[in-house]
Amino acid sequence: MYDVTRRQLIAGAGLGGVAILSGAVLPARADTVRLALYNGQHRPPVEALVAAFTQATGIEVATRNGNSAQLASQLIEEGPNSPADVFWSEESPSLAAIAEKGLLVPLAADTLAAVPETYHAKDGTWTGATARCRVVVYNKSMIEPASLPPSVLDFAAEAWADKVAFAPNSGAFQQQIVAVSLLKGRDAALAWLKGLKQYGRVYNSDSAAVEAVESGEIETALSNNYYWHALAREIGADDMQSAIHNIGHGDPGTLITVSGAGVLKTSKNADAAQKFVAFMVSAEGQAAIVGAIAEYPLRPGVVSPFPLTPFDQLDPAPVTPAQLGTAEDALALLREADLA
Repeated sequence: MYDVTRRQLIAGAGLGGVAILSGAVLPARADTVRLALYNGQHRPPVEALVAAFTQATGIEVATRNGNSAQLASQLIEEGPNSPADVFWSEESPSLAAIAEKGLLVPLAADTLAAVPETYHAKDGTWTGATARCRVVVYNKSMIEPASLPPSVLDFAAEAWADKVAFAPNSGAFQQQIVAVSLLKGRDAALAWLKGLKQYGRVYNSDSAAVEAVESGEIETALSNNYYWHALAREIGADDMQSAIHNIGHGDPGTLITVSGAGVLKTSKNADAAQKFVAFMVSAEGQAAIVGAIAEYPLRPGVVSPFPLTPFDQLDPAPVTPAQLGTAEDALALLREADLA
């Protein structure tokens, strides 16, 4: 029901100017509740969730789409005057940033209990809704999977000169930098970035990097899993020239990051806002979201229609979204490596 192509996914990233989109179909009655959702997530899963939520509850949703970090900055600037009820971020660091400013209220206990505690804030002010995984995408005709290195850090070496694509402005890549720093130390993270700058090839987005691998322009790319799946759904999995490689064994090359949401302290519709986030992690809400994007549902028992590597087989880096914090040091490291 909720299909998505690569072009829809890219268009849904919300990287351009902020726009107001209404989830309402009919003119609102005087007694109609309408939530203001600030959205930094890709649009297809948000549109699917909003439609399902409004149908289930009768609560309408007006959506402001934009880049997660930019929307977080806007919320901080607006402060007590913000019209937002809910913030849905593509990345947890943007949620952590506004939580750090005291802009979020604790979520209901039942909402937090719907997903493993690994994937929500320690103080309960935000929760992950879905997860994605950092992967290596490789061109099957250009490289054998057995020759891929055992760690993502190994790509920052002369042996991989001009063979690896990466997007330093990607929020997920920046979270990966933090994971490397947490697991290997800040000096190792900086050396990795300097090595990638010297030997890798910079692209303006993860999706562009994946397309470059698929076209044979470059051998490998560091990306999120869902960009490959969006391209495969458009082209056809059997016709894909590229494939996904999961490094595993606790390496930061296999990092789990989350998309999630929180309720603003200034919400004028607090009860409805709590209902919206609760619906995100309900079985019905999770099915709507993961039907539109190749992300992992975080509620146990919900199954993605995409052929994802089973979550329990990923063996990811032992770093939680809460430990990633606001990811501020990633930007400092990128500047030190002359990548920002």
